[in-house]
Amino acid sequence: MNLYAIRAIYRFEMARTFRTLMQSIASPVLSTSLYFVVFGSAIGSRMGEINGVSYGAFIIPGLLMLSLLNESISNASFGIYMPRWSGTIYEVLSAPVSYVEVVIGYVGAAATKSVMLGVLILATARVFVPYEIAHPLWMACFLVLTAVTFSLFGFIIGVWADGFEKLQVIPLLVITPLTFLGGAFYSINMLPPVWQKITLFNPVVYLVSGFRWSFYGASDVNVTISVGMTLVFLTLCLVAVRWIFKTGYKLKA
Repeated sequence: MNLYAIRAIYRFEMARTFRTLMQSIASPVLSTSLYFVVFGSAIGSRMGEINGVSYGAFIIPGLLMLSLLNESISNASFGIYMPRWSGTIYEVLSAPVSYVEVVIGYVGAAATKSVMLGVLILATARVFVPYEIAHPLWMACFLVLTAVTFSLFGFIIGVWADGFEKLQVIPLLVITPLTFLGGAFYSINMLPPVWQKITLFNPVVYLVSGFRWSFYGASDVNVTISVGMTLVFLTLCLVAVRWIFKTGYKLKA
């Protein structure tokens, strides 16, 4: 394992983040804070409890997951797309560095940014809504696992995209709607029986539900199924990344 190569890629990506703190960190935290103000304080104060949890606290895992998914995908996709766009990816591919080390460097940096953002959002949420974390260790595991999984997914999107516009297609048109419809702002048990069954085909439901369980010990879906679905998606992403480097898909001229 070439640790020097991994560290070089990782430090380069992290340095780019600290050069653009307003876009990378401040902007997502500010956007999420507005959700807490509107839904947590204004609307939440007029709503009853859900599963024994105040509405403002109930939406924290969903809002955190919304930011985590979008930022993980955006960070990783932009991180690998820029070297492709500028042509510097060929220097990386021609160096004595395996594809595993390249992926660890790029995906590791993207996941680190997402975890940092998640911690900041949790700290910001405390300003607006009081909450407790029933299973902090499981919460941290879900946070890291989701960040790594969707950073891998973002890496795939960054390789697939032919232009800057395509980098935003999946997060805006797929991930965000699925998150809003995946129980981020409500319990799926509040839906009619037919829609409850249809909602189970939404993969984000399992992420939000498992994450909410780590906070309050209650979820719409069994936590074991939530972890299993996340690991399945992680495995699919790993298989796709291996195929990309094996075939040179959009990486080699």
